[in-house]
Amino acid sequence: MIDRLKLVLIGAGSTVFTQRLVADLILSGESDRWELALVDIDPVTLKAVDALVRKMLLFKRMNFPIVSTTDRRDVLAGADFVVTTIAVGGRRGWELDIQVPRKHGIYQPVGDSVMPGGISRAMRMIPQMVAIAQDVADLCPSAYFLNYSNPMTAICRAIRLKTGVPVIGLCHGVHHVENELARFLGREEGSISSFGVGLNHMTFLTDIRCNGVDAKPLLKAKLDEQRPLLEQELRDKTDWPNSVTGRAPRYSDDPLCWSIFERYGVFPVAMDRHVAEFFPERFPQGRYFGRTLGVDAFSIDGRIALGDTWFDEMLAVARSPDPLPPSYFDNVPGESEQLVDIIHSLLLDRREVFSTNLPNGGAVPGLPADAVLELPAAAGGSGFSPLQSPALPPALVAKLLSKIAAVEVTVQAALRGDFDLFVEALLTDATVTEPDKAVALARDLIQAHKAHLPQFA
Repeated sequence: MIDRLKLVLIGAGSTVFTQRLVADLILSGESDRWELALVDIDPVTLKAVDALVRKMLLFKRMNFPIVSTTDRRDVLAGADFVVTTIAVGGRRGWELDIQVPRKHGIYQPVGDSVMPGGISRAMRMIPQMVAIAQDVADLCPSAYFLNYSNPMTAICRAIRLKTGVPVIGLCHGVHHVENELARFLGREEGSISSFGVGLNHMTFLTDIRCNGVDAKPLLKAKLDEQRPLLEQELRDKTDWPNSVTGRAPRYSDDPLCWSIFERYGVFPVAMDRHVAEFFPERFPQGRYFGRTLGVDAFSIDGRIALGDTWFDEMLAVARSPDPLPPSYFDNVPGESEQLVDIIHSLLLDRREVFSTNLPNGGAVPGLPADAVLELPAAAGGSGFSPLQSPALPPALVAKLLSKIAAVEVTVQAALRGDFDLFVEALLTDATVTEPDKAVALARDLIQAHKAHLPQFA
């Protein structure tokens, strides 16, 4: 009998992540290998998630030990993997990160990484994530600490700066966009591979291949084919969904990203919905190709409402006396974050390459060594080893440097509870350019979130 591996999931009430992770663990056929601890501060949600996970195991006639608790310190000792998916303030907090800046004329399609919404989220998230990291250092210092919570860059930088715990940030963005590029070309999912470096939600794919062959000529040819229709398609466009489904994506679905590809020869992850937030100077008052970001282009209100629907559906399935529907595992095909694949690569020294968020350490020329970047790293028996990157075009290096500077100020503001630094973070981000407006916005955000910002009391 092999020793079980203990995985502690903090933020188990996540709308879809827990379901998909458990599906992957079940479908891996390794029930004798796992021990799962579910942690969430909401006891009502935690009870439902526990019931749902047990239903999933029963449905597949599998079993491994599960424990659920609202206190992470009860279960961290002996953990092999600690995974965080928390969101301080939940979807209601996310709404405020969108709605408060709108009162100041600022429109965001996501608001979880940069711009005022991302900075506001960092103020809530960083103290809690640092506290988790300190518990990891105290109770399971040899565990892999893997974070999925946003704002990814600021969280990982703050944890490493404050605690020294070697947290690794993981996001499915690069993997997702590879499949989007395959669909754009009319190729099979999995046919595209890439090499990308940058910041989470603005990672530049410098090398793109289709079945091992340079895909850039194919992409350029497809753009040439669609370019004569671009202006008309943009004028006629009535729907800017958060994700294109039911058809192949087109140039007109992500005109910012494709314009960057045509100008610099690299493709930015993760499509216009995220990347537009790193270029607020291009979209004053949220004006985006005749629409407004977050309103009728990539509606963030609709995305948050969809999360509420998914959460209600999860609770309904968990609380129902009936067994899982036969189609349940078809609808929950496995989490898209590659976590189980990453764990296998680490444990078996496969040295497979994944997109990770960790300190640059000289892997990417022209960027600070201690800056947390999203870059490819091999996952092996000794941990994560970043791959050396070619230099990015100077204009994109300048853009990354400006955003790294904003992250540094954001981290210090959150750790210190310093109002003046909060204001400076908003100004350094460059969405707000007038100090008086930054002061007013910072005050409004702190007031809106005061229940989750004790460091600013």
